[in-house]
Amino acid sequence: MPIEIREVMNKSELNKFIYLAEKIHKDHKNWVHPIFSDEKRIFDKTRNAANRYCDSIYLLAWENGKPIGRITGIINKRLNEKNNTRIARFGFLEVPDRIDVTSALLGKIEEWAKEKGMEKIVGPMGWTEEDPEGFQIEGFDETPNLSVYQNLPFLLDHMAQLGYTKENDYFVYKVNIKDAITDLYKKVYQRVKRNPDLILLEFKNKKELSKYILPIFHLMNECFTDLYGYSPLDEKEMEELASRYLPVVSTKFVKAAINSKNEVIGFVIGIPNISPGIRKAKGRLTPWGIYHILRAQAKSRKLDVYIGAIRPDYRNKGVDVLMGFRMLETALESGFEILDSHHEMELNTQMRAEMERVGGQIYKKYRIYQKNL
Repeated sequence: MPIEIREVMNKSELNKFIYLAEKIHKDHKNWVHPIFSDEKRIFDKTRNAANRYCDSIYLLAWENGKPIGRITGIINKRLNEKNNTRIARFGFLEVPDRIDVTSALLGKIEEWAKEKGMEKIVGPMGWTEEDPEGFQIEGFDETPNLSVYQNLPFLLDHMAQLGYTKENDYFVYKVNIKDAITDLYKKVYQRVKRNPDLILLEFKNKKELSKYILPIFHLMNECFTDLYGYSPLDEKEMEELASRYLPVVSTKFVKAAINSKNEVIGFVIGIPNISPGIRKAKGRLTPWGIYHILRAQAKSRKLDVYIGAIRPDYRNKGVDVLMGFRMLETALESGFEILDSHHEMELNTQMRAEMERVGGQIYKKYRIYQKNL
C-alpha cells in the first residue's frame, strides 16, 4: 500500500505521534528516550505557550494501518514579524531509513508552508530556541544530552537527496575539568574577583535561586535577541520554562553575576548528565523512573552546560572567568571529570574561543538545514 500522510487530529493519534520515536529507535543502541510527560506537554497545543504566536501542524506517515514516520511544521509568526521574513520550520522528524517516507513527510510540510505564504523552510527546529534543533552530523557514539536530536547518519543522506543544504552548524566541546583549572586561570579569576562591580552569586537552595529566575530570563532576551532563530520569551513562557527545568537543576551548578547596582549581568547553568537514568527509565517518571534518574544524577561524572549569557556591556570584562572558573571548580569538587559545552554556534567565535581557552575539543556537531520554497 502507498504511504499516506495524515494530520494528527485526536488524542489517540497524538499518543501514537509521541511514542513513535521509541519504536523507530528500538535498535538504536545509544538512543535516549525523551521524558514522555514533557513531550505530552510540548505537543499539547493548549499547554505549550508558544502556540499563542506560532502556527503548527503534526503529521504522521501511515503504511498498512500503522504509523511509520512523523514530523511537525511550525511557523513562528512573532519571529517572522521581528525579522521581516517568511520562514517555516520543520522539526521532530522521526523516520526509518527510507527516503520515500522522509520525502513524503517533508514534501507535505513544504506544501503547508507554501500555502501559508512562506518562502523558505529550515530545520530541524522547534517553536523556540529552547526546543531541540539541528540534526547530529558528528559524534554519533557519544552520550547524548537533554533536548537534542539523536538521528542516525542516514538522515543526512536523505536531506541532501531532497535538496536541503547547510543553514547553520553548532559545535559541542568536551572539556577535561581537571586540566582546565590551571594556575594561570586561577590567578585571573582571583584578580577579577577583586573588582567591586563584578559580584559572583552562588545558590544554596532553590528558594535562593527562585528570586533570580525572571531576571535571568530577561537577560536571555536581551543577550540573545540577535542570535540565530531566537524568539524572545514572554512572562508566561518564562514561568513555563522555570517549571520545566527547575526540578532537574542542581543549584550548585547555577552561577550568576551581578553588578554593584544589583543587576544580573551574567549567568551559566549546568546539569549533570542523566542520560543513563532516562534510558533505564525508558522516559517514564513513574513508577521507578525518578529513582533511576536521581541515581544517574548522583553517579554522573559529566556536567552538561545547558545555557549561559553575559550582558553585552559587560563582555570582555572578566564575567566569563568569574562564573566559568567557579563552575569548573564546583564540578571538580563534586567529582565531575568532563564538561560538555552544549551547542555553540559555529559563528559564535567568542564563546568558541572561551571553550578552546580551557582546552575544549570539538567532539559533536549539529546542523540546521534550509531549502527555498
